[in-house]
Amino acid sequence: MKQGFWIGLLAAAGIWCGCQTHDRGPYLPQTPKTPAYEATERFVLLDPGTQRSVTCSGIQERVLPDGRLEVVAQIRNRENRRIEVQVNCVFKDINGYSIGDETPFQTLILTENATEQVRFVSMSAQARKFTIRVRQAR
Repeated sequence: MKQGFWIGLLAAAGIWCGCQTHDRGPYLPQTPKTPAYEATERFVLLDPGTQRSVTCSGIQERVLPDGRLEVVAQIRNRENRRIEVQVNCVFKDINGYSIGDETPFQTLILTENATEQVRFVSMSAQARKFTIRVRQAR
């Protein structure tokens, strides 16, 4: 008798779960919970280690005679120890969309409290904006 009761209960639960309706159709895009700094900022730190150790003390940009964009960033070590980071630059069009012109990550060694300049030049004359990205060396 008890076994029949449990089988009936499980069958009823299965029917109840299977008969629920779900919304079908188009869905709205989900908004990210964290802001997309890479879309709006000119300098971003990609991990907690660099957030603690690195800062940018200045960025200079200019358009070269052939129309390409040149960017020079002054990257500063905030620590009293030598650190190794990797830096790259993503070039974007006037609207802030990537044009597929992205430099490879290059290793930068910063001694105690040092500031080093890193230079990037776009391959395309379309580049008008950029994002410099810094991460811990791998």
